[in-house]
Amino acid sequence: MAKNLVIVESPAKAKTIEGYLGKDFVVKSSYGHVRDLVKKGIAIDIENNFHPHYEVSADKKQVVAELKKLAKEAEVVWLATDEDREGEAISWHLYETLNLNKKETKRITFNEITKSAITKAIENPRQINQELVNAQQARRVLDRLVGFELSPVLWKKVRPSLSAGRVQSVAVRLIVEREKEIMKFNSESFFRLNAIFTKGKEKIKAEYAKHLTNAAEVKTLLEKCKASNFQVTDVSQKPATKTPAQPFTTSTLQQEASLKLGFSVSRTMSVAQRLYEAGKITYMRTDSVNLSDTAIEGAKNEIESAYGKEYSKPTKYKTKNANAQEAHEAIRPTDFSKHSIDGENEEVRLYELIWKRSIASQMSHAELERTVVKIGAPSIEESFNAKGEVIKFDGFLRVYLESKIEDEDDENENEESTLLPIVFKGDNLDKDVLRATQRYSRSAPRYVEASLVKKLEELGIGRPSTYAPTISTIQKRGYVEKKERDGEERKYAVVELKNNTITEVEKTEITGKEKNKLSPTDIGIVVTEFLIEHFERILDYNFTAKVEAEFDDIANGLCEWTKMIHEFYSPFHKSVEDTLEHSERATGERELGIHPVSGKKIIVRIGRFGPMVQVGDEKEDGEKPQFASLQKNQSINTITLEDALELFKLPRTLGEFEDLVVKANVGRFGPYIQHAKAFVSIPKEESPMSIDLDRAIELILAKREADANKIIKLFPENEDVQLLNGRWGAYLKIGKDNFKLPKDTNVEALTLAECLTIAENQPVGKKKFGAKKTAEKTVAPKKTTVKKTTVKKPTAKKK
Repeated sequence: MAKNLVIVESPAKAKTIEGYLGKDFVVKSSYGHVRDLVKKGIAIDIENNFHPHYEVSADKKQVVAELKKLAKEAEVVWLATDEDREGEAISWHLYETLNLNKKETKRITFNEITKSAITKAIENPRQINQELVNAQQARRVLDRLVGFELSPVLWKKVRPSLSAGRVQSVAVRLIVEREKEIMKFNSESFFRLNAIFTKGKEKIKAEYAKHLTNAAEVKTLLEKCKASNFQVTDVSQKPATKTPAQPFTTSTLQQEASLKLGFSVSRTMSVAQRLYEAGKITYMRTDSVNLSDTAIEGAKNEIESAYGKEYSKPTKYKTKNANAQEAHEAIRPTDFSKHSIDGENEEVRLYELIWKRSIASQMSHAELERTVVKIGAPSIEESFNAKGEVIKFDGFLRVYLESKIEDEDDENENEESTLLPIVFKGDNLDKDVLRATQRYSRSAPRYVEASLVKKLEELGIGRPSTYAPTISTIQKRGYVEKKERDGEERKYAVVELKNNTITEVEKTEITGKEKNKLSPTDIGIVVTEFLIEHFERILDYNFTAKVEAEFDDIANGLCEWTKMIHEFYSPFHKSVEDTLEHSERATGERELGIHPVSGKKIIVRIGRFGPMVQVGDEKEDGEKPQFASLQKNQSINTITLEDALELFKLPRTLGEFEDLVVKANVGRFGPYIQHAKAFVSIPKEESPMSIDLDRAIELILAKREADANKIIKLFPENEDVQLLNGRWGAYLKIGKDNFKLPKDTNVEALTLAECLTIAENQPVGKKKFGAKKTAEKTVAPKKTTVKKTTVKKPTAKKK
């Protein structure tokens, strides 16, 4: 057996490292955390100085058993998990769980998975850093306390099955407040006047120095321009430089990958993790922009080799954030000579982005010459300005130019800097065309994932390891969603002076079209408003940032973690008790008006199964109210009385099919078609208010065929056991539980006994689905035949 056992947290990382170490080392993976807070109950002994109770995860017991065995046989155990707080905590949990001996255990860290970095780490081991562990423990304990105590408040005061989190709730607040800002915003129109002047055959594009308020003002100005002779009133030329962006941190990588590659935050981190574990890039969770001397030298050599010495400008960057979690390096390639790599398409694209950003940060500044030409006439109040830009030396621009989040939302027709013809002050110019286009002021844009990360970082909320899970969590919990908006048609005016004639035309455009923008759901808004009212401190941006800073102090040994938890918990727990006892239920209720027939009050609110419209009040009318669920594209904050009344036309009877009634309706899980006992989902782009019988029959038949093809094999002796086709391939279903099938399994050849064995070896929730227990549940043999049939479309009767 090998003398040395190296434990890392992922199999991919283990495989890469094993290739660099000799036969005396065996590298194994813990597959992430091996233990966590006990799932049942709060798992924190509040009376005993917030002592946390941990347990080995059910799916890690076999891993722990194997690692214990290997650790006993090894002379030295090397804990080589990631170098951040989470990695330090994994090492500490391994040390505790495996009952390791301090003398025989060494902690090693490295910023990149290369042979030199691994060798250097082995030569410089250390002990587990308890301050880093405590910082992670503090975050974990605090988040459990907040979630465990706040969630029941939401169940009782808002709706069952809701949950809250310290950082997640603040992130949702940002999105809710942006949505309210947009809803309150009143757009105002103005006119932007652009002109094309000519000097001989050369054209000069220019823009009037101020915006005009209305068409009348535009026409007055154009009348003056019609009778005016224009000339160049000033020419200014100034040298300028552009500097490269700093190397990537976690947040800037997430932002740039979103803008340039269209990656979500979680996808970026997943791909970056694979690149790191394969030894291609440095560690991907960092808030440092620092590059090591070795990296700077490597970049310098590659720049001089590929582009020439004049392109090289070695630069040492310093992190502005004083509370950067650890003094690590920025994200960079481990080998600058590799401009690209082999691998999955998304890995290749992200690697190239990291390589370009890193190499550009060490390149010379770009040298430019900017020219501004002012054009005017004696009778015209302001000048027309033409801007041009010439690149004298491209420098880092040869490789990379940073994207700006603001550019994504810029609909303005800003004049691009272009090459201008040579003109001099006093030159006379001819008018080709002057065109004033009506534009509209715009509210602040909804957040995309990249801009939300940027905002969280600006406010000091969260850290590199928390951005991606925070954004994923608020979407999974149904507080935030990515909405696609088709936009709406808008009219705008264009007033033009050409050939000494002024014309005005009306045009149309689509405005407000959006994709992948983060919007709060109705329940997200109601929960946020409730938490702000009763737990203002928890949702305060400055307080959340202060908590993050306290985690930093704990990591630096400046603060005792249990003291910090105590100072937080006492006032928080008091607020929980007070809210449970004294607060009213929160439903987001809004009155829309009176029903035109019954005269009863119509309101919208959050119900047990989501947003709904209610007609009548049992207390006021003495009759049971009527209810209707809102459709997916509707909100309790914006729905009108007319739209609400339309919902009560559901369910709609479409006609008959196979002598049975077909209805369209909206339920808890969205719009659907009902035919006898069959329920068929209506696609999200279609509406239950407009779908017809023919389309409904198409959906019914398609569902039948899909259901028939779903079944691979049934077992007459135990009807609970089924082998089925799913979205991700074949799987085993026993009762209500699903199980993965081993790779390369011949599914159709599986026996009942083999299926039960597969189930026995996979955990389901907190307990395993026992083969013995399942076998006892057998029923009398029943012949089951599955036929794949083609269903003929019968004649339909329409109503």
